[in-house]
Amino acid sequence: MLLTLTGGAGAGKTTLATALAADAPRTPVRVLHGDDYYFRTPERGVWTPDEAGVPRLDAGDPRSLDTDRLTQDTDAALEAAEFVIVDGMFAHHIAPRAPHLRFDVFVDLPADLRLARKIRRKCLSEDFPLEVLLRNYVEHRREAHYRHVEPARHSCDLVVDGMLAPHILARQVWEAVTNQGLAKPSWSQLE
Repeated sequence: MLLTLTGGAGAGKTTLATALAADAPRTPVRVLHGDDYYFRTPERGVWTPDEAGVPRLDAGDPRSLDTDRLTQDTDAALEAAEFVIVDGMFAHHIAPRAPHLRFDVFVDLPADLRLARKIRRKCLSEDFPLEVLLRNYVEHRREAHYRHVEPARHSCDLVVDGMLAPHILARQVWEAVTNQGLAKPSWSQLE
């Protein structure tokens, strides 16, 4: 079964993917992170020059994601694992060729909290320049979110509140999947 987690940068998709994998009703589980599939060289993807003229990948545009490679890896994972979880801003767009059940989740979190999480992760933990992050958010990423990510909310099977603890969200997702008849609960989930 394919379970996708879509939502804005900083919504908690990767954290939720980890919680879902730990609490899966059956194993094996394979997790693929959309962030690992962005193009790395200017020949492919959407690149824009920064203030110094250096080309930077526009990670807020779905054309910057190597969906062919992600689709291939998702197909391979579906053949090997009971559950495949794909997280990423554009996970909802993945269309594997292998036959599979599917459940799409939109992780919702207000824009100010997503930005705060991104500042904490990128600027405080990774020493990314705060000024660059804020300028990128105001000039590009905010609008890109509404154009490319937000529309997925309406076609997902479930919208979850990214402010809740990951283990609570994982329980909500697995209950929704089970209620749809896509997975049977494990004995530990029935207790």
